[in-house]
Amino acid sequence: MKLKLRFAVLLAALVLALPLLLSKALADEGPLDPAPPKGVAPEEIIRHFAAKEKEFQQARDQYTYRQDVKVQTPEDDGEYHEIFDVVFDDQGKRLENVVYAPQSTLSRIQMSPEDLDDIRHRLPFVLTSDEIPEYQILYVGQQQEDELHCYVFDIAPKEIVGKKRYFQGRIWVDDRDFQIVKTYGKTVPDIRKKKGQENLFPKFTTWREQIDGKYWFPTFTKADDTLHFSSGDIQIREIVKYSDYKRFGSNVKITYEGQDVQKAPGDKDKAQPPPDKPQK
Repeated sequence: MKLKLRFAVLLAALVLALPLLLSKALADEGPLDPAPPKGVAPEEIIRHFAAKEKEFQQARDQYTYRQDVKVQTPEDDGEYHEIFDVVFDDQGKRLENVVYAPQSTLSRIQMSPEDLDDIRHRLPFVLTSDEIPEYQILYVGQQQEDELHCYVFDIAPKEIVGKKRYFQGRIWVDDRDFQIVKTYGKTVPDIRKKKGQENLFPKFTTWREQIDGKYWFPTFTKADDTLHFSSGDIQIREIVKYSDYKRFGSNVKITYEGQDVQKAPGDKDKAQPPPDKPQK
């Protein structure tokens, strides 16, 4: 987010402090067991989930879905709200169809191009085998996440290259499917330019759900953070919902609430209704 001020003091350096970044997110988590995984090395887990993530990324590119984005500054009731559908045109080209976008009432900050790009590409964070060489990945233990037993890793970029943006934080990997089911962290680096221009980014948590019987899709992102601009602190709240997942070419919806008829990717036969809904 960019501060809506013409003059601000330029800070000398950006410090990436991962332990401080994690402390707030872990407040609601159960105990973290630092014991090494049994029967598998951390490096092997990384290879497994990176391969699965690449598979998932390719699969998600074949789905349409709705993304509902809301960014708020509670102190002055400012709000940015946008709802758009990710769809395909008649030629199979992927595009966005904005269905709701009222005038923003944010007065203390403004949404930057980096914010909008993060919302579309980095909040639903995917770490594939292609990106693995760019990151330092540290196994930190095992943890129960709802009904899932997860391996937990801290990750950070090895270096910042050019204007490329990265993720820094913590990921939870399901020990059965070897897929990322939760992420907590932020996009980096924060951007501080000459003439006092500051573009800072909040810490966020993204949850995934297995809604197609095979892959774990992002369904909900939440951020509630205070951005420390040189002119003062600003609280930011951000909610992103991903819903109505539907494989391109199918008439069957898959929603994160789990109420609609489901169909696995690649299944082109007639879909079956859920067990709790009798067939008409």
